[in-house]
Amino acid sequence: MVRIPTVWAVVMVGILATGCGGTTAPAPSSTTQAESPTSKTPRPATKVDDAGGRMVVTYEDATTPEAKKGRNLMERTHFLDEITQAVTDSFRLPFDVPVVASECGEANDYWDGEEKKLVMCYEDVDESIRVFTESGDPDPEDTARRIGIASFYHELGHMAIDIYDLPVTGREEDVADQLSAYELLAPDDKGDVDADYVRAARDIAREYTVLSDAGGELEKEAFADVHTLDQARAYNFTCWIYGSDPETNADIVKNGLLPEDRADGCEGEWDQLTRGWSTLLEPHLR
Repeated sequence: MVRIPTVWAVVMVGILATGCGGTTAPAPSSTTQAESPTSKTPRPATKVDDAGGRMVVTYEDATTPEAKKGRNLMERTHFLDEITQAVTDSFRLPFDVPVVASECGEANDYWDGEEKKLVMCYEDVDESIRVFTESGDPDPEDTARRIGIASFYHELGHMAIDIYDLPVTGREEDVADQLSAYELLAPDDKGDVDADYVRAARDIAREYTVLSDAGGELEKEAFADVHTLDQARAYNFTCWIYGSDPETNADIVKNGLLPEDRADGCEGEWDQLTRGWSTLLEPHLR
């Protein structure tokens, strides 16, 4: 079942869990506890008139073996059609947003701020299939499908920041990761969490770890990239998964997937993340 978290359900979870407390914004290295959130009033999100916009998916031609393999999975599983319909049903879009499944020549997905379109690359799906086939995953295609869902929500973060003129106080790539985690892990209005989406969050963390291990020694320039290093992104997602439900996800700490000193602050990180995104998105949801 595809769903978008209901804002007020998430807000209440955050309020009941944390009261006036919180943690500093998630960062690659560590987090520290704070006595209370900042007293400064954030700039209110810009309200957008509901013009009946929707997300419109198109599948472009694929010519290379990699692109053909990625397109085949995307069309066969319909995951892109399902999640874009969920966004259309939940977000007040000021105009139609093209979602283009495309042969890009590289494994990548992106939000095009000039043309106002979201591009999902066939090669990115193919790379996930290859990575998890090589790592012995029992169902690499289904894992690639879930990673495609997580990647879409990351790009949705960039889209939301752009079309709603949302304020961000950190690197935009990190903030987009937070929205992806929010959409994957937050409960719906009935308090239910989509198990397939939780697996998607776990899978994207696994992929970052695999890519980090395969990348070898880092060049100095890697530390200047707009994206946080892959292993740090893996720890961030793992922390948010654990923080969203420590009891259900206790295996994360037990199996050493997350250092205990980071895990101690993950509930606070998750509460801050959900309260922040709930506040930013509330004016723009139906």
